[in-house]
Amino acid sequence: MARIVHTGDTPAKRRNAHIRSSAEVIRLLAERQGFDEEAKDMVAFLVFSLRGIYETIDESARAWDDRNYWKKSEALRHKWSWSRLSADELEALVLAGQWALVPALLIGLIPRFSDVTISSITRGPDWWVGAHRALQKQHAS
Repeated sequence: MARIVHTGDTPAKRRNAHIRSSAEVIRLLAERQGFDEEAKDMVAFLVFSLRGIYETIDESARAWDDRNYWKKSEALRHKWSWSRLSADELEALVLAGQWALVPALLIGLIPRFSDVTISSITRGPDWWVGAHRALQKQHAS
């Protein structure tokens, strides 16, 4: 009997997409001066991407938990906990309007994405337009 191979949507595939999106947005933000409306949307989009990274990690860890590999699942969560913590910190700065503190946090994230090679930008403004407003709306509710 043949194994069933799932070629569709997997946590690893979604995680890689979030990692790529985050790396591209950080690179684009590094090239900007100040925080205009688009840059604010980009930072909010980064918050959503970082959250997405951790959600896929948690999903993968739950699969290990189901198999009683709890040490492996906890190690995975621990290894990637920076993504949830960074998303929370960045969200707090965005919602408080403390834009002067955002670059330092972004610089701290650069090593996390150093293994992502970006030869061309594949994400455009349509990916992050309205993300700042969505983050504020999510926080208000």
